[in-house]
Amino acid sequence: MKKKLLDIVRDKIRFKHYSISTEKTYVFWIKHYIFFHNKRHPVDLGKKEIEEFLTFLATTKKVSPTTQNKRIAFA
Repeated sequence: MKKKLLDIVRDKIRFKHYSISTEKTYVFWIKHYIFFHNKRHPVDLGKKEIEEFLTFLATTKKVSPTTQNKRIAFA
């Protein structure tokens, strides 16, 4: 059986010994990214969709550039 995306993400975060709060934060933002793009799988999304999401965060949600950079680091 193939693992689900968020299970793979959690495994990789745990392998790198990141904190549980970091894991929860990454999963939170990945879910938001997926829902922003109408539940499309990230494998089907590219640079354009990442830029759209980051623009949305910056202009609509007023998320700081530092927070946005953390999202890009994991992508």
